[in-house]
Amino acid sequence: MSNLSSHMAQALVDAAGGLEQSQYLSFALGEETFAIGILGIKEIIEYDKLTPVPDMPACVRGVINLRGAVVPVIDLAARFGRGQSDTTRRTCIVIVEVKAGAAGVQTIGLLVDAVNEVMDLQPQDIEPAPALGASTQARLISGMGKVGDKLIMILNTAQLLDVRELGQLADDEARAQA
Repeated sequence: MSNLSSHMAQALVDAAGGLEQSQYLSFALGEETFAIGILGIKEIIEYDKLTPVPDMPACVRGVINLRGAVVPVIDLAARFGRGQSDTTRRTCIVIVEVKAGAAGVQTIGLLVDAVNEVMDLQPQDIEPAPALGASTQARLISGMGKVGDKLIMILNTAQLLDVRELGQLADDEARAQA
């Protein structure tokens, strides 16, 4: 893990002791900046070779072996319908835990172009997500963080990584190919 990533990972561990969500990990997808709350983040790892899994939606790039656990890796660019992202030396996998209904907690990796920083956003710095109708994309954004003159999209990881919805994507893609 690079020094930058290990420093951020330590900041995540230190900050996770707080109960209220006020810290977010920002990362790049192409030219855009997104963020997710740090409370569900376990760690940040360097990109490594993934093992592809057949009959998965295009956004599921494969799985990794994370200290003995098989962890699926979601390409966030593909999840947003932008096609699969290219990997570079800055590409990282953000390991998150999400609630998976009755199954409990699921560990999932998020493939991102680059990790930026851990930042503080107070409630007054966050605007509601724009009303974009009932589209899938609109449900994936929980708010817009204001940082200086920039807006950062805060992702709703529960919706983004909904295991049932990802399964439905696989079914839809299989029907489209038939």
